[in-house]
Amino acid sequence: MSTSPTLSAPASDKAALKRSISNTLKGSAGNLVEWYDVYVYSVFAVYFESQFFSAADKNSTIYVWAIFAATFLMRPIGAWYFGRFADRYGRRLALTVSVSMMAACSFLIALTPTANTIGGWAALILLFARLLQGFATGGEYGTSATYMSEAAIPGRRGFLSSFHYVTLVGGHVLAQLTLFTMLLFWDKPEISAWGWRIAFGIGGLAAIVVFWLRRSMDESLGEDSIEAAREGRAKASGSMYELIVNQWRPLLLCFLITAGGTVAFYTYSVNGPKMIQSAFAGTDVMTGTLINLGVLTFLMVLQPIGGWLSDIVGRKSLLVFFGVGGVLYSWYLVTELPNQHDPLIAFLTLALGFVILTGYTSINAVVKAELFPTHVRALGVGFGYALANSLFGGTAPLLYQGALKTDRVGDFAIYVTAIIAVSLVVYVFFLKNHGPNYLDGTRK
Repeated sequence: MSTSPTLSAPASDKAALKRSISNTLKGSAGNLVEWYDVYVYSVFAVYFESQFFSAADKNSTIYVWAIFAATFLMRPIGAWYFGRFADRYGRRLALTVSVSMMAACSFLIALTPTANTIGGWAALILLFARLLQGFATGGEYGTSATYMSEAAIPGRRGFLSSFHYVTLVGGHVLAQLTLFTMLLFWDKPEISAWGWRIAFGIGGLAAIVVFWLRRSMDESLGEDSIEAAREGRAKASGSMYELIVNQWRPLLLCFLITAGGTVAFYTYSVNGPKMIQSAFAGTDVMTGTLINLGVLTFLMVLQPIGGWLSDIVGRKSLLVFFGVGGVLYSWYLVTELPNQHDPLIAFLTLALGFVILTGYTSINAVVKAELFPTHVRALGVGFGYALANSLFGGTAPLLYQGALKTDRVGDFAIYVTAIIAVSLVVYVFFLKNHGPNYLDGTRK
């Protein structure tokens, strides 16, 4: 089975780098829009929850975050479907289909009547749309991480693949920027009444633009591999049997690498901004939004720096830095950030957490892509990530809300620290800074 991509090498290193950057930008543009669609939900949840649930229901906030967590149940299914599709028929087509699905669901949420109009059907439509988005996102992560790692040239893979999380965090930044812009012109009642619909509509429109961009990307899967799949000869390509039976070791490693990283990512980058939003609620809504916008932008800028460092010092060094930092710092962030009412202290508290988090986020795509051979790479990266993400990442906001309700925030902090500690053991004992890998074609 051929592993050569259709990204044919240009005549010069400069031309190869230029082409690699072009494909990275096109691939990451879709990632940006898809993750905007994911995070616009968490950013605007406090504004639209009364539109889907009764304002008198004391559990409405729990219901909103339960729907957020439920979407992660679909990610392993989406990772399986789109990973298999991408390993058989190409990364580009799979990415184009996933972003189209995200656009349709964003429009559906934007146009859904309120609970006052259609009763409980409003919440059911919201759940349905978010489940479909979870399905699409499950396919987006593995396929885009695979594509951007394959499109990057050797020696620059850490730097170029870091833009996977630049755009992932960038989606959150855009969602926060959308809210900030609305707050400049409208009050909370107006945003709750109809402003949130505009936010979801923007995601749908942007996804249509990305649909056309992705059609012009180079394909990173070999033409002979795609042809073999069409003719039914590539039985191992995108095969779950092949992944579980013959590639179970890298699959398990991918799961364990992801576990600590994903629980930290959602605790720091989703719960963290919500803590700041709550601390500066009331008359300081704009202050809290500005802090979140600034600190998330800081996290976005950190990603290429982390990727560049990994090309010099190795991937393991950054992951160990994250693991040690996460074990030592998570308790303080979870228990103290909600009590910070000074804007500068709140910003610095979360910013330090983001410096630690970058040790994982900036390189996690390429680390996982290096584990798998071409014929199951998109499936392996996506499915291993999706399982850990569903169990530990997507549930973090819901668990935190439950901990707040029951006054057990300390227990939640211990839980986060413990999961990161497990991944730290994997980083230390099962990874190497340099060595043979499938992306370079040096591992057999």
